[in-house]
Amino acid sequence: MAKKQRKTYFPLVFRCLIRNFAPKNHTIMERIKEIFAEKLLEVKAVKLQPQEPFTWASGWKSPIYTDNRKTLAYTSVRSFVKVELCHLIQAHFPQAEAVAGVATGAIAQGALVADQLGLPYCYVRPKPKDHGMGNQIEGEVAPGTKVVVVEDLISTGGSSLKAVEALRQAGVEVIGMVASFTYGFPVAEEAFRQAGVKLLTLSDYDHIIAKAAATGYIKPEEQPVLAEWRKSPSTWGI
Repeated sequence: MAKKQRKTYFPLVFRCLIRNFAPKNHTIMERIKEIFAEKLLEVKAVKLQPQEPFTWASGWKSPIYTDNRKTLAYTSVRSFVKVELCHLIQAHFPQAEAVAGVATGAIAQGALVADQLGLPYCYVRPKPKDHGMGNQIEGEVAPGTKVVVVEDLISTGGSSLKAVEALRQAGVEVIGMVASFTYGFPVAEEAFRQAGVKLLTLSDYDHIIAKAAATGYIKPEEQPVLAEWRKSPSTWGI
């Protein structure tokens, strides 16, 4: 009984604090997106360099780099992510019977969420192993199980939806996905729509830029540059 009380107490504390400090015209979810954007910038999980762009693994030039793994090093931020991802699942996917994390970035977050909710857990590799049992899904999830997928970052959505497809091929019913952050690319939104996967996130690119501008992290003249990148990230800077 004590364990069950612990799992429901902390989410309520977070929500009460957010509700008390949220402006009257804000929804709780809007305030959460603002708070998490600020936290990501504070712990340098998100970096903005419009004048010295990063190069992504895809070869794209980008004024932003996101590494949500950094949130694991900060206990308060880690707890915030865990609690608020749980709230998204409880509010939008109450029928969930298990949680699946996407390797590698969301393995830890997925495990934290599953433990908080008291649900079975597995994680999905980008592809099957080339040795041992050749598993792509690590852990155990029975066909027909209603699963929520936990992801850390959504860019084009390709790798995230590959995990969904692997679960579906195993006979699992994917009822939705929750993630820490999304760039909000139109190509990703369309991919999720076509795949029939509902996606909910704790924050997004727009809230990061707004918070960065409000705190002086970026200069006013850099905002149009950052907005332009989001319109065509694959060709920006070429």
